[in-house]
Amino acid sequence: MATYVVLAHFTEQGMKNVKKTATRAEEFKQMAMRYGAAVKETFWTLGVYDLVQVVEAPDEMTMTALSLSLSALGFARTQSLRAFSEKEIRTIVARMD
Repeated sequence: MATYVVLAHFTEQGMKNVKKTATRAEEFKQMAMRYGAAVKETFWTLGVYDLVQVVEAPDEMTMTALSLSLSALGFARTQSLRAFSEKEIRTIVARMD
């Protein structure tokens, strides 16, 4: 499974319903499971982003479909970053000339 860091901004609709954010995060976990992915961590943050999640998904197509489905709900806009563990980055740099 690949790891992704998902950065989210609440939309205006998301802010109007911010009291339900924990419930929506739980619903997103269930959605991720239906896609074959898993939400490992969810953090509500101060600063540029309102929410940061760590998600494991089998591939980019799955993660893209999951991210688009989340954004289509209208509560948040997301940006997903592929993240590599120390073991993975060691394998990657070992391939370099």
